[in-house]
Amino acid sequence: MKMSKILSLVLAVMMLVTCLVACTPKTPDPDPKPDPNADLKGTYDITMWVSEKEGVADLFQQQIDAFEAANPGIIINATINGVSEADAGSQVVNDVASAPDIYCFAQDQLARLVQAGALAPLGLKAAETIKTNNDAGSVSGATVAGTLYAYPMTSDNGYFMYYDTSIINETDADSLEAIIAACEKAGKKVRFALENAWYTASFFFATGCQSNWTMDAEGKFNAVDDNYNSANGLIAMKGMQMLAQSPAYDSNADIFTDAGVVVTGIWNAQAAADHFGANLGATDLPSFTVDGKSYHLGSFTGYKLMGVKPQNDTKKAAVLSQLAQYLTNEECQLARYNSFEWGPSNKNAQASEAVQANLSLAAFAKQGEFGVPQGQIHGSWWDIAKVLGAEAKNAKSDADLQTALNTYKAAIDGLLTMTDEQKQAWSVIGSICGSNWDTDFPMTADGENVWVSDVLALEAGNEFKVRQGASWDVNFGVDGAPNGANIVVETSGNYKVKLTYDGTTAKVELIPQ
Repeated sequence: MKMSKILSLVLAVMMLVTCLVACTPKTPDPDPKPDPNADLKGTYDITMWVSEKEGVADLFQQQIDAFEAANPGIIINATINGVSEADAGSQVVNDVASAPDIYCFAQDQLARLVQAGALAPLGLKAAETIKTNNDAGSVSGATVAGTLYAYPMTSDNGYFMYYDTSIINETDADSLEAIIAACEKAGKKVRFALENAWYTASFFFATGCQSNWTMDAEGKFNAVDDNYNSANGLIAMKGMQMLAQSPAYDSNADIFTDAGVVVTGIWNAQAAADHFGANLGATDLPSFTVDGKSYHLGSFTGYKLMGVKPQNDTKKAAVLSQLAQYLTNEECQLARYNSFEWGPSNKNAQASEAVQANLSLAAFAKQGEFGVPQGQIHGSWWDIAKVLGAEAKNAKSDADLQTALNTYKAAIDGLLTMTDEQKQAWSVIGSICGSNWDTDFPMTADGENVWVSDVLALEAGNEFKVRQGASWDVNFGVDGAPNGANIVVETSGNYKVKLTYDGTTAKVELIPQ
C-alpha cells in the first residue's frame, strides 16, 4: 500500500507541474534574431550557363536545391544550359542583354566582360568572404582595378610536367638539361608548346621578366610594364633555344606519341595516364642553366570564375549574389572535384585529403610556387609573344635572339598607340598566304556593316578567322560564331573574304574571284 500511495503522489505532482508549465505564459525572446532573408523571400526565375561537360548541369541543379533548403522562402526556378567556359565570355559580350543571369567563364575573359558592363561588382561583404576563403591567385584573377567582379570557382588551369619514370628519375626531373639528354638517348620527345605565348612565358618568368598590363575602371588597357626585352629576357631566349634546337623537342603538347615528357595541364591527365601507364610521373617544371646560373621555369596559372550579370531588380541581384557565393563555397567546390576532378580555389577544399592525393593537382600545386597568376592581358599580346619560341628555334646567334626581342618590344609599344580607327579595323588572319597566324590581312568597309579583304590566294585546307583590332577579343569563325572554330578553305583559288556584321549577328563568306 505504501508503494501505491507513493506512486500516486508522484503522478499527482507530475500532473501539477505539467499544468503549471502549460498555463504559464511564455516570456518573449528579449533579443529575437531577424530573418536575414525576410525581404528576399519569393520566387526567382533565373538563367544560367555552366560547363557543357556531361553531368555538370545536373550537379549545379542539385546544389541550387540545397541552397533553397538552406534559405527557406527563396525559390529558384533555374534554366541551366551548357556553354564552354572558353566561349561564354565572347557570347556574353556579343549580346549582354540576352546573356544569362549567372555564367561560368575562363578568367582571361574578365577584362572584356567588365568593359562590356556584363558583370556586377561584388559588394563589400561578399568581396571580403571571397577574399578570405579563396587562394590569392584566383582572387587576383577575378579583380580589375582593385574591384572584385566575379566568384572564383576553380584553381587548376596551369601547366606542369608529366614524364616517363622509366627513363627520367626524380633527380633528373629537376633539370631541363638532364631531361633533354635522357629523352635524346631514349629516342623520346620533350613536348613543350613553345610556339604558344602561354607556354613561352615560362622561360621569361624564370629569369624574372614580366608583362603586366594595366586597365582603367572601364576595362581599357592604358599601360604595360614589360621587360622581356632585357638582359634577363635574352637569358630566357637562350634557355628556349637550348630546348627548341634539340632533336627531342616537339612543339605539339596535345599528343603523347613517342613522348618522354609532356608539359601540359590537368585536362590531359587521362591521356598522360594512358600513355605512361605504370611509369607515369607528374611534378613541377624543371630548371635550366645559362652561363652557370640555374633558373626554375615559371608558368601561367589561370582560373574559372562565376559571374553575375547586373540586374535592375535589386532583390534579384541580392539573391543572385548569395547564390553565386553558395555555388562557389567549399562544399560545392569539393562536390565538383569529386565528380569531375576540378581543382578547387577554396583554400579549405584544397587542403582536403582527396584533393591532396590527386597526382596532377599535387604537381599543379608544386608548380604554383613558381606560377604567375594570369592577369588581364591585351588580346594582341598572344600573337606578338608566341613568335619568340619559333625565333629561338631558328636563331643562329645571340644577335638573332636580340633582334627577336627588339621586334617584340616595338610591337608591344605599338599596341598602346593604336588609333581608334585601328582598334575598330577588321582583318583576316590564319594559316594563309604563306603566314602562320602571325599576319593580319586588312579588310576595308564596303557599304554599311560590310567589310571585304583584298584578293587572297588560298589553298585547300588553309584555316582562317576574321578579327577586330588585330586582337582576339572580338573574332568570328565558322557560321559567324563569336570565337568560333576556324574556317577551313575547301577548294584552292583566289578569294575575297567578306564580313557582314551588324553588331549582333556575323556572317563570314569566301567570294571567288
